[in-house]
Amino acid sequence: MNLNLSTPSDVIVAEALKRFSKRELAKHLGKDPRIITAFQRDGVDETYKMALLYLLQSNTPRPNQGKKHDFTFIDLFAGIGGTRMGFERAGGKCVFTSEWDTSAQKTYRANFSVDEHPIIGDIHEITVEGKWDLLPEHDVLVAGFPCQPFSIAGVSKKNSLGRAHGFACDAQGTLFFDIATIIERRRPKAFLLENVKNLMSHDKGNTFRVIKNVLEDELGYKIYPKIIDAKGFVPQHRERIYIVGFREEVGFNWDSFSQPPTDTKCMADILHPNDGSEEVEEPYTVGIEAKVNDKYTLSDKLWNYLQNYANKHRAAGNGFGFGLVNKDSIARTLSARYYKDGSEILVDQGKDKNPRRLTPRECARLMGFDSSEHKFNIVVADTPAYKQFGNSVVVPVITEIAHTMKPSIIQLKERYIRQISLAI
Repeated sequence: MNLNLSTPSDVIVAEALKRFSKRELAKHLGKDPRIITAFQRDGVDETYKMALLYLLQSNTPRPNQGKKHDFTFIDLFAGIGGTRMGFERAGGKCVFTSEWDTSAQKTYRANFSVDEHPIIGDIHEITVEGKWDLLPEHDVLVAGFPCQPFSIAGVSKKNSLGRAHGFACDAQGTLFFDIATIIERRRPKAFLLENVKNLMSHDKGNTFRVIKNVLEDELGYKIYPKIIDAKGFVPQHRERIYIVGFREEVGFNWDSFSQPPTDTKCMADILHPNDGSEEVEEPYTVGIEAKVNDKYTLSDKLWNYLQNYANKHRAAGNGFGFGLVNKDSIARTLSARYYKDGSEILVDQGKDKNPRRLTPRECARLMGFDSSEHKFNIVVADTPAYKQFGNSVVVPVITEIAHTMKPSIIQLKERYIRQISLAI
């Protein structure tokens, strides 16, 4: 949307609230959050209109939640920044980012300050072309290396197309070895690698054996893998493997990892209430009551197709079926293919109306990107937004892992400082 001084003030305020919460917007303007409510009710004078336009046109990221940091980390295959967000909440400072997808880069830039370091698009600039001066020293390496080569869905699709998968998939699977190259060269104190649960069983366990051999036997790190379900953190059944590694023995274990009870979250926590109790966020919600836009309701043609397809597979004894949820449900795993038909998570709207897809804002909440303190900035269209959230991590899970790792990271930092002081 082309915004300028002639644009109605209510439109400018609505656009600003798509990117910022009232609290964040007020902080940018140096005012009390109540002034934003006044803007919505009474309009905006010329001075504040110009200030809001400047914020929107300069693509200002969300306010930095504190400058102090306890350790540094690099963010590889960063996506839209879910892992970074979790490690920042645990006191980390990001000093390097790599993400090749330009659409994901756009979302990343809208949510994080990248003034201190650029986003490197292709990690091969470092690992193949040898531009090691671009990669700073760091305490922790974090990477959610591409999971499609190892996922159940990815393997099934590639098998049906006669394509290679896992490490044989040159385009994605071998990116693990780029991570290994960086670990070998920079020797971080710790790392966290994230992937799909199927990584453990892929190729009859051979894939994980290779990964374990590289990390432990070749690179000398001690690894601590754990499969974690996001249920309890968010209302979504999403199992992922998290591989924590430490360069030296620090007595790390998963005992302090706090897994919330699985019955504490339900879809009501992330769905638009449809009753006017939340702010309108076009195009996701419309009208005075902020009801979900009808464009997210399935057409009769698509809904009939999904029902017939599910019935056919059920009759054949197969497991395919759409996932219908209500406010009391736990959702299936949100995938990168959600943009196609939304079949894995469809919101029941009653028998008089077809179900609907989640809105991108609901996807942000389902992945834990939104919090009481800030609203994640969604600056791309629905299709790339669905892909980005489906490919991402659940932020509260990463936050808890980072907090679990932190004492051991600090222990290694202090040990290193003592070694240096003794050498001097």
